[in-house]
Amino acid sequence: MFRKVLVANRGEIAVRVMRACRELGIHTVAAYSEADKRAFFALYADEAYYLGPAPAKDSYLNIDKVIQVAKMSGADAIHPGYGFLAENPEFARACEREHIVFIGPRSQTIEAMGSKIRAREIMADAGVPIVPGTGAISDPMEAANAARDIGYPVLVKASAGGGGIGMRVVENRRELRQAIEQAQSTARSAFAEPTVYIEKYVPHPRHIEFQILGDDYGKIVHLGERECSIQRRHQKVIEEAPSPIMTTELRDKMAAAALKAARAVDYVNAGTVEFIYSEGNFYFLEMNTRLQVEHAITEILTGIDLVQAQIRIAAGDRLGLRQEEIQQNGWALECRVCAEDPLANFTPTPGTIRGYRSPGGIGVRVDSGIHMGYPIPPYYDSLISKLVVYGRNRNEVLERTRRALFEYVILGVVTNIPFLKAVIENEDFRLGNISTHFIGEHPELFADVERIVNERSLGGIFAALRSNQSTAAASAAVSAFLAVEEKAQKV
Repeated sequence: MFRKVLVANRGEIAVRVMRACRELGIHTVAAYSEADKRAFFALYADEAYYLGPAPAKDSYLNIDKVIQVAKMSGADAIHPGYGFLAENPEFARACEREHIVFIGPRSQTIEAMGSKIRAREIMADAGVPIVPGTGAISDPMEAANAARDIGYPVLVKASAGGGGIGMRVVENRRELRQAIEQAQSTARSAFAEPTVYIEKYVPHPRHIEFQILGDDYGKIVHLGERECSIQRRHQKVIEEAPSPIMTTELRDKMAAAALKAARAVDYVNAGTVEFIYSEGNFYFLEMNTRLQVEHAITEILTGIDLVQAQIRIAAGDRLGLRQEEIQQNGWALECRVCAEDPLANFTPTPGTIRGYRSPGGIGVRVDSGIHMGYPIPPYYDSLISKLVVYGRNRNEVLERTRRALFEYVILGVVTNIPFLKAVIENEDFRLGNISTHFIGEHPELFADVERIVNERSLGGIFAALRSNQSTAAASAAVSAFLAVEEKAQKV
């Protein structure tokens, strides 16, 4: 087992990895930017080192600096978390060169799956179903002929990166050239890789993914599926497991395809095979060669600590799991709590936490890296915590999540908590009638957000904060909150 692990990340995922290390008796090292010098993860670690200025390119994305901190601290392994350098093959190779264990898949696997075009080719050769599409494409005439053969509407997609960046929906030939140019420009700017391709647009798609684990000895298992269809701007908002549409027959087929995909690249460590499901068919979307944000719901259902499994596999242990032993028990749901305003097109809302009270009770887990007085910086992703809820069935989980969201109080910044509650209360969501277009197809959610804010016992405080971000408003909000707490205690 490793003696010391550097966590090359920040926020809630850094704390999550450090907790797993602490249970395994492993010394932890944090690397923090200027913006995070007082962050909880930097205080929680056994050692903490300054990494660089606040912008990610100067700190968390700087491979040389991260490796330098690892060597300086004497870490014998690095866990990348998710985001930042987690799916960067150059970073994995840098670890390999310096004889520091990268807690994740091999660099060649990351590289192969980092190109959507290459990933499609590998999956097609392995017999995994893929969406009809093309290889790399740039010539307008070639693109027009391909789109005609595939059938409109089509998607123009960037080969590199993720999160929907560089993706364009094209309804007809007139829109195609401009969509390709825009996708190439976006991809060049975001990933320094302008390659794009065309894919059939799948109607009413659901996003269903399978968690996999593989060891260095050729053993690969799956831990069941997660439904991740509630998304805004191609970023997941709410995830649950199992999927509301899943049957035993469908699960067996999708799981077999996920294992086939993993074996096609000799996958080692934790990863996720993502599928698009539509009208009875499913297709390979991509493989995430890292730990997912939503890994916690799989942990709750299976009782398997995925981060500890990652660490043990990276240390050379055999995967001590048999496929027939792995069971999903009950139902779990995760809400991503973000510092963003859903009534302003989900614009990030950095600021300082002036009041904080997390929910609790049976079946409630909160993975968070924030605390009272914590300044949420404007430089990184808006995710501030994950609310994970467990129940015996989906209805129990929905009611428990609604209760937990009511309890969750964050003052000082606008959050998406009222929006999450609006989704949980939505009739179509409760019936499982969802797709990746759910938010766009339900504009009434935003009216529900305003209603929920006004109905809450602390709704006036949230409304004041939303309409006036001044220090005075924040101070008044905190005073009102404390008054409510004092009254409650007297009762």
